[in-house]
Amino acid sequence: MREQQSNQEAAKYARMYYLHTLTPLHVGVGRGVGFIDLPILREKVTGWPIVPGTAVKGVLADYHKADEQGRKANPKLSRAFGSGGDDNANSGALVMTDARIICLPVRSYYGTFAWVTSPDALSRYARDLEAAGQTAPKGLPKPAENKAAVPADPATALAESGNIYFEDLDFTVASDGAAGDWAKFLAAQIFPQDGDWQNVFRQRFAVVHGDVFNFLCDTGTEVQAHVRIDDARKTVAKGALWYEECLPAEAVLAGLVWCDRVFGNGNGTKPEELLSDYASGEHALQIGGKATVGKGRVRCIFSNGGMK
Repeated sequence: MREQQSNQEAAKYARMYYLHTLTPLHVGVGRGVGFIDLPILREKVTGWPIVPGTAVKGVLADYHKADEQGRKANPKLSRAFGSGGDDNANSGALVMTDARIICLPVRSYYGTFAWVTSPDALSRYARDLEAAGQTAPKGLPKPAENKAAVPADPATALAESGNIYFEDLDFTVASDGAAGDWAKFLAAQIFPQDGDWQNVFRQRFAVVHGDVFNFLCDTGTEVQAHVRIDDARKTVAKGALWYEECLPAEAVLAGLVWCDRVFGNGNGTKPEELLSDYASGEHALQIGGKATVGKGRVRCIFSNGGMK
């Protein structure tokens, strides 16, 4: 009973956040050891793409102008995002987990592209929803390796004559009530105020077997060749060819944000106040590298909040 009350109390000060990539996103790990010179960050165990919570929190702090001058003008920024110094340093009350992949955009022969996920990805997402005090749809689609589970209503845009083709993989359609429930739920989280895009998402949502999803996470990212031109010869400079990996546009990731103990709380700032001020609504952010060539534009959507 006490543990249940503790979980309920924690959920009061927690919510989900979502990243929807509008352009390719490169959050790198430095030099790679394979043919990709600049790979993206991935989870150690699953190998799935992630965006670290430190990156999201740092960009969010910049969005709210939580620099040294801003923190001095508004002490709540220090309480939310932390402050430096020897005597009063703290990491801030807002805590953000890594954003983990939920839906990977995959090229589809019909419907142009699909938002693809797996039972494992949805299961972990459901666990995060519970921690945030939200109720996940009941049941999980469990398609076989040669099938893709899609909603029955609205009709999927990904199939023709009962067949679906993602990249060079082919599947047979498996209309699934649980897939429809998850598509409807996710569409409302990612596009909370846009019914048209909610319908587009539901028509292009698909759940595949875990092994297939692992393969797509390995091979479905963007890998681009880059060169540096020698000014004198107007050819590629020696050793100046490299390959860079990006998470493609339309990827959907999710993480948890909550309010921990509020430090420097002389004015009695409440956790829910910091969440309301700095972790609510929808924001346009730029995350990761290559900003000058348009990479890393994302929509950051917080649950339990309206447009801000």
